[in-house]
Amino acid sequence: MTDAVLNTHSDVGSDPHPTLHNDDLAPLPAAQRRWGPFPIFNVWTNDVQSLAGYTLAASLFITAGINGWWVFAAIVLSGAFVNLLVNLSGTPSVRYGIPYAVMARASMGVRGARFPALVRGVVGIFWYGAQTYFASTAVALAINAFVADPGRATFLGMDWVDWLSYTFVAVLQIALFSRGIVWIERFLNFAGPAVYVVMIALLAVIWVQAGDQLLPAVGAIFDNTEVQGWAAVGAFVGVMGTMIAYFSAVVVNYGDFARFARDERSMRIGNFTGLPVSLALFTFLSLFITAGAFIVLQNGQGEPLTNPADIVGLVGNPVLTIIAAVTFVVATIGINLVANFIPPAYDLANLAPSRISFRTGGLLTAAAGFVIGGLWVAMIDEIGLPTFVDTLGALLAPLYGVLIADYYIIQRRSVRVAELFTMDPDARYHYRHGWNIRALVAIGLAGTFSLAAVWVPALAELSGIAWVIGAALGGALYTALLWHYRTAAPAGETSG
Repeated sequence: MTDAVLNTHSDVGSDPHPTLHNDDLAPLPAAQRRWGPFPIFNVWTNDVQSLAGYTLAASLFITAGINGWWVFAAIVLSGAFVNLLVNLSGTPSVRYGIPYAVMARASMGVRGARFPALVRGVVGIFWYGAQTYFASTAVALAINAFVADPGRATFLGMDWVDWLSYTFVAVLQIALFSRGIVWIERFLNFAGPAVYVVMIALLAVIWVQAGDQLLPAVGAIFDNTEVQGWAAVGAFVGVMGTMIAYFSAVVVNYGDFARFARDERSMRIGNFTGLPVSLALFTFLSLFITAGAFIVLQNGQGEPLTNPADIVGLVGNPVLTIIAAVTFVVATIGINLVANFIPPAYDLANLAPSRISFRTGGLLTAAAGFVIGGLWVAMIDEIGLPTFVDTLGALLAPLYGVLIADYYIIQRRSVRVAELFTMDPDARYHYRHGWNIRALVAIGLAGTFSLAAVWVPALAELSGIAWVIGAALGGALYTALLWHYRTAAPAGETSG
């Protein structure tokens, strides 16, 4: 794609409406779209490698009820599936240089897009708080290695070391965010490879201690056959669905990152290496570390540990403890910046572009996320991480379905960028007073069913694929309700 074409796509007209436009939401000029495959690979590497990601993967190995190697296969296949999803959602932003919050205006209306942006922002804030808490456990690990524990009082389930660690991570993230997107990019490029170095070192330490017991331990610990027949197939699909839901926040708003890509080829290479390839390596390391730790560090007692910070704490090596703690903090901060800080900042800015900048949106995200993360141990953790993941994924799924159906079917892969920034009643994306009510209906119906799949006991067998259900249903309903708009409505149709 030539620069001339890109610059044409970036034209938003000479007088964009102030309630729809600011510098952060405007189409990115071609000269600023400089990401090759490696930065995109690191977006996914940081997304994969967090403490929450490890804990989720390890939990699925333990609780799925099927052989661990089938769990491994399901996780890797989920990475391949997510790779296909983000190639679809990233393409329009690569072409036009616009973030998700603006792209959503094509389907939701120039005012109606504030609704999905708000939903995505709220989900991101919940994840931001959760990931901040997980990162703080690594800091607490390092502090506890040198602080005696005579029995400390707790508040909301955390003692003073936990709260000190949590506050430190929260402040550190704001400091990193304040340095700007270029510095964040450099941070991510360091964090991704560093985590793999530490995980391989941790596995080496455990393997040396385990010796020839490690490989049999992997087979024995995860040789789970309590689920048989078609129920095993359902469990396999459920593992895939939960992992897809884990990535759902980034899948929906992947355009916030794809807009920085040089071209579609760079995006696709980065997506492939960062998703199925990186996820396979990370899951392999997680599987062997969890199994090895259970045999060597826990002597086969109790349940296998699912938080790598807890595993490192049992190794008894102060140097490795400090290095691992720092690296795990870096990794989890990386995903928070990628998946849960930058997107809500854009989404909140989209609510009132003339009053909320990207920076202000980020600070609001940090403040709300701090409260949510502080409640993790006392409240949110009670429902369990897989259910937490499935619930947030079910909320976001219809937004993805509508986005894809609109761009590829209704808009026929052609977006009028200038009309995404105008309140002209005759503009294509004005619909009715700036709202596409039919899109809201599709999202509401699909979201209700996908959430019911997670929480209604009668639909329990569908809980693992709640995201897939919500996305497919949202896209199908939207296409059915807007079909005449695609085939018959002239540009400027306002009947929405």
